[in-house]
Amino acid sequence: MIMRSGQQLLLPANPVFIWFSLIAALLLNMLPLGRVPWMPDFLALVLVFWNVHQPLRVGIGLAFMFGLGMDVQQSALLGQHALSYTALSFFAALIHRRLLWFSVPSQALQVLPLFAVAHGVELAIRMLGGGIFPGWIMLAAPAAETLLWPIASVLLLVPQRRAPDQDENRPL
Repeated sequence: MIMRSGQQLLLPANPVFIWFSLIAALLLNMLPLGRVPWMPDFLALVLVFWNVHQPLRVGIGLAFMFGLGMDVQQSALLGQHALSYTALSFFAALIHRRLLWFSVPSQALQVLPLFAVAHGVELAIRMLGGGIFPGWIMLAAPAAETLLWPIASVLLLVPQRRAPDQDENRPL
């Protein structure tokens, strides 16, 4: 793959770190902070990140399984988060090649519609199941996830940016 100029060559992602970050995001979502509609979905953010950067390791099936886990934990309609995370992962994998050509702030603007669609799918399923409308404040959740995208990009790429074994004879 041709890289844009100035982009740093990254080391391969460690699968243990990928799983650790996904489980940490799941646990962060499970904190008893109250179910407020404007709360960002950290698991969705990390799923999109890894679907963009490692689409062969983190895919739609894994997003579906994490979604079922969130449904059970939040006592939501079974499949609400699962369908939302599956659609989110599909669209993230669909645009991952194009997205990597942008800078990180531009990437944040590109993933905003993905987060908005995911929250829209959750809302539609909740409303079809007889739930109540949480209010227009729920539009703050995709905006918060978009604002967290640069932070997540920096934090989740740190292990890949570490210098390989230093060698005085090798210029890289």
